[in-house]
Amino acid sequence: MDENLFSVFKRHVPAPEARLMETQDGWHLSYAATFEMAERFAAVLTGLQVQPGDRVAVQIDKSPEAIALYLGCAAAGAVFLPLNTAYTPAEVEFFVGDAEPRVLVASPERSAALRPVAAAKGACLETMGARGEGTLLERLREVQPGFAPVPRTGDDLAAILYTSGTTGRSKGAMLSHANLTSNAFTLVDYWRFTKDDVLLHALPIFHTHGLFVATNVTLLAGGSMLFLPGFDADTVLRLLPRATAMMGVPTFYSRLLARPEFTADLCRNMRLFVSGSAPLSAEVHKAFFERTGHAILERYGMTETNMNTSNPYADERRPGTVGFPLPGVDLRIADRETGEILPKGAVGVIEVKGPNVFKGYWNLPEKTQEEFRADGFFVTGDMGMIDERGYVHIVGRDKDLIITGGFNVYPAEVEALIDAIPGVAESAVIGLPHPDFGEGVTAVVALKPGAQLTEDAIKAALAEKLAKFKQPKRVFFVPSLKRNTMGKIQKVELRADYAGTFA
Repeated sequence: MDENLFSVFKRHVPAPEARLMETQDGWHLSYAATFEMAERFAAVLTGLQVQPGDRVAVQIDKSPEAIALYLGCAAAGAVFLPLNTAYTPAEVEFFVGDAEPRVLVASPERSAALRPVAAAKGACLETMGARGEGTLLERLREVQPGFAPVPRTGDDLAAILYTSGTTGRSKGAMLSHANLTSNAFTLVDYWRFTKDDVLLHALPIFHTHGLFVATNVTLLAGGSMLFLPGFDADTVLRLLPRATAMMGVPTFYSRLLARPEFTADLCRNMRLFVSGSAPLSAEVHKAFFERTGHAILERYGMTETNMNTSNPYADERRPGTVGFPLPGVDLRIADRETGEILPKGAVGVIEVKGPNVFKGYWNLPEKTQEEFRADGFFVTGDMGMIDERGYVHIVGRDKDLIITGGFNVYPAEVEALIDAIPGVAESAVIGLPHPDFGEGVTAVVALKPGAQLTEDAIKAALAEKLAKFKQPKRVFFVPSLKRNTMGKIQKVELRADYAGTFA
């Protein structure tokens, strides 16, 4: 049987006329219309010389057509490469150079800046907007549905998602058709999704959470989505009574709690709120339950693995934990250096193994080998422990990863750009507790003798070089950075020094 995720999803269409997506202004798209559009996208890509295994890079705004393009890439046997819409052309240039996509799809307003990027790497540039404009949609209107999906095995690549490392070198996580569909099947069952569910979808779709969790789960369950371009509290409050489920980052829930009109009555039709992509505070969990009677279900996943654990659907959802390993996922706590398996209650690195775990890093076989144990377990880099009841706790990270608003920021990338600013001697970038974003990116900078840089000057120098979520929210200046006897910057002490910055 064909294991192409397009074919798998199509086999689970509840009825051709069933609604899959509805936008905030009331426009809706049926399953039949979505899959017909996907088939036409597949035909267009094939006409652009996209072969099975070729990459298609996409930096476009969220829209129902973008979901159809994702499915169309799968139907054509292509490898879908979604890119954060906040990435600058300089950042996109790296991804295009590394992945060498056959086609780069950009929103019309980005096309002028990205045209030389595509041309330099031999990629075909097409445009697609969220309001039906763009060259790719013009091509779409010239072809008919009925494209036969390219057969794929479960091990064939379906997508590449880039995730940076602390060295600043971005890594492309290779995800197969089976990686994505197996995890979606598990979550449909574990979270009890059915064709009667209506998911309030306010997440971005260039990210695992919004695309491979929220969207894939809905497709396999045969449900529908209230498909929003992003999180807007007024719109979410208006649509909540029509929804049965919502997936979000902690920021969504803290912002809803800040609105007095967010009440239990507004959530009367809801059965499930899921949180992920960043730690959910116990305070928000408690306040949400007191306000609505709903215990937010927190889970744990990664770009490389999709979802690994989840708090239970029917049992206690314990604040401060990410629940139990999902069915089919093996999870253990080990010593990072020796690989020794640690007992319950001991803190170590989290390692996972299962059908959800990626195939490796694109063009980085040595890095891939480093991150896998000999017995096939992937070393996540997240530090955790398993308590006496089997709940998994995330207690930190073995690297200095910052998670702000659900997005990953790796300090080395930001530090390298700050250090290149004339007058800067060195810098350290840390994450500090932030009431809205989970962590706020913060730079601590030591200047060269005589330099007169200000906080605004540092921010201005980074504005065109980094996506906004990576840019420091605060910049502090010190005579010199704290180091230990080995010369390593003491980031733990820096976090303590500036801990109340965003309080």
